[in-house]
Amino acid sequence: MTVLLMYVDDILITGNNLAHVASLITHVHSTFSMKELGLINYFLGVSITPSDSGYFLSQTKYALDIITKAGMADCKPAPSPMSVKPSSLSSATVAYSNPSLYRSIVGALQYLTITRPDISFAVNHACQTMHSPTEADFASVKHLLRYLKGTLHQGLSFTPGPLVLLVFSDSDWAGSISDCRSTTGCCVFLGPNLISCSAKTQPIVSRSSTEAEYRALAQVAAELSWLQMLLTDLRITHPCPIL
Repeated sequence: MTVLLMYVDDILITGNNLAHVASLITHVHSTFSMKELGLINYFLGVSITPSDSGYFLSQTKYALDIITKAGMADCKPAPSPMSVKPSSLSSATVAYSNPSLYRSIVGALQYLTITRPDISFAVNHACQTMHSPTEADFASVKHLLRYLKGTLHQGLSFTPGPLVLLVFSDSDWAGSISDCRSTTGCCVFLGPNLISCSAKTQPIVSRSSTEAEYRALAQVAAELSWLQMLLTDLRITHPCPIL
């Protein structure tokens, strides 16, 4: 006899047709043993706070847990995610004594970027040294944790608005000290709501600031085309996007 075990955890059901939502819940009840928890307020580490204007998403408890895990619960806040001062040459060459802790903290910080896009670039920078972190790398992570300590209650707001895609793109020029490559940064809004943001190193070296900007625009335009196709598949009408 073959027994098939099916286990489903943490399901979020939403929609603008209450009858369809109720029908789906009834169908799921007939297949699984399910407990309804009512209106959403906490989901997969993300706190959802409703208001008259929409929803506010934050990960305050999750961020505090990361800070505590690093032994920095009593640290002083920092004003920015990354330090503008370069690390000393000695700390940049000395291997960090506890690389598993480094990987664990940086891995947890990746999930925090869901509601904290302001730390995406700093976290991406930390991820590049997970294979062999140095004392300077961990000092940078500690600086980021100090920034989080002072901004624990920040998050993302979502409010109703027109379904218009609006994208902001920018880049530096030869910003990487190691290989002189540029970094593309972009933020994608659907109406008043931020739905995507990224900071990526460009694949090749740009020979001018203009070339770096055009590469950034091309990269963002490709993502914008994909989002347009996604909205079309969802049968959502939208005007021409603004880049």
